Amino acid sequence: MFGTDSRLQANRALTAISRTDLSRPLKCAIVDGLLGKGSYVFDYGCGRGDDVRRLVAMGYRASGWDPVHRPDSECNRSSVVNLGYVVNVIEDAQERSEALRQAWALAEDLLIVSARLGLDGRALQGTCAFADGWLTSRGTFQKFYEQQELRHWIEQVLRVNAVPAAPGIYYIFRDEQTRSDFVAARYRRRRAAPRLTKSEALFTAHRDHLEPLMQFVSERGRLPFDDELSNTRAILDVFGSLRRAFRTVLAVTESERWNEIKQERSQDLLVYLALSQFEGRTPFGRLPLSLQRDVKAFFGAYTRACATADELLFSLGSPDVVDTACRQSPIGKLTPSALYLHESALAETSPVLRLYEGCARGYLGRVEGANIIKLHRGEPTVSYLSYPEFDRNPHPPLASALTVHLQTFRVRWRDYTSSGNRPILHRKELFVSRDHPAYGKFARLTRIEEGKGLYRDTNRIGFEAGWNEALARTGLYLRGHRLLARGGLRSIP
Repeated sequence: MFGTDSRLQANRALTAISRTDLSRPLKCAIVDGLLGKGSYVFDYGCGRGDDVRRLVAMGYRASGWDPVHRPDSECNRSSVVNLGYVVNVIEDAQERSEALRQAWALAEDLLIVSARLGLDGRALQGTCAFADGWLTSRGTFQKFYEQQELRHWIEQVLRVNAVPAAPGIYYIFRDEQTRSDFVAARYRRRRAAPRLTKSEALFTAHRDHLEPLMQFVSERGRLPFDDELSNTRAILDVFGSLRRAFRTVLAVTESERWNEIKQERSQDLLVYLALSQFEGRTPFGRLPLSLQRDVKAFFGAYTRACATADELLFSLGSPDVVDTACRQSPIGKLTPSALYLHESALAETSPVLRLYEGCARGYLGRVEGANIIKLHRGEPTVSYLSYPEFDRNPHPPLASALTVHLQTFRVRWRDYTSSGNRPILHRKELFVSRDHPAYGKFARLTRIEEGKGLYRDTNRIGFEAGWNEALARTGLYLRGHRLLARGGLRSIP
């Protein structure tokens, strides 16, 4: 366990900051469904214990240990262990690795490891080189990792694959099948079962039995095995087999939509298998049983599925393939240099574009706050753009952008919040699918703004100052997604 016996280590007490909210790593784990209310969470290197107190207040079972602030607390084996921003404050490389091993030894199911990235270090002032990191003006040590450097270090020390959760945050699963299932679920689109098209007496009489079957097929794209439904026995008593039961479903629903779901699920599986190439593909026998059954249902054999996935992955090496996919995409705002999509529309794009973005996500994890994805056409680069006011602001300003180059893996981040003339969005309906709840509202505003000639100077209106000048010149202003004439509240038809 990391100690406190040297001069620099004594200053580690200064690295424990007080938080007003739950830390990013634990937020990620909750969002990803990895912290169930029954889970026990242990915070290894908990500082002043802010995360522990907040977890307990939220209904979790949690405790923590820290060499400075809670040295007498017990280090308990727990379902989930959090090693949050600890390794980056240990100046001794060997001790740093030992802290990682100690935390991993306590984790029964999941270890969450986070560290500060080089992007964070650029904002610090008064630092000087020390050991393999930096000594801050406060006398504390900080090591700033690159995203891939942190992953390689974790995997080298623990000899286990690490899964990127977000920039600077990784999950390490104790069970490989659980890891495979978690990663595969990331690329599985969520679809509701097709709606009923007509009434049918047999379906109506046994709807309670059939709805779990419909839900399973909508999620997996195939019929379940007997052991995959909790009410299989009841279905068999009525219909004799799950296949005959599903024929009853087909009789009253949109059968073509079920075929689309099957195709979507097979594409989701291909994207997962293609991206798993980067970390060493799991042997078929070690995949979760549900994934093994998916592979057999859609491709017949694992070798055929992997070959198809590899062909799709290797196609990204041709710039023309990505460029063609961008140009042919029915969703997104296409510019000469990129295709822009709202995060909710990504699932509607082609497997090529989903895989293109998946390469970036597999490197970075989920980029918090990013809701617009920029797929560059001329170079292998993906950007994650944050527009916090996308839903309520008719022309939201850009808050930040994180860009990763998929060959050099160079990550760049830029903050726009202090800029006096930020980039803004127009034609928001292009970024989302037609099923988006606000699509009609967005499209109507675009038609009205076009009719008033507000889009004529396309070079200037892409920024706040130019857009405000265009509105002022025409005597118009916006209230929400309504365009109004100055001098009154008259809405522009």
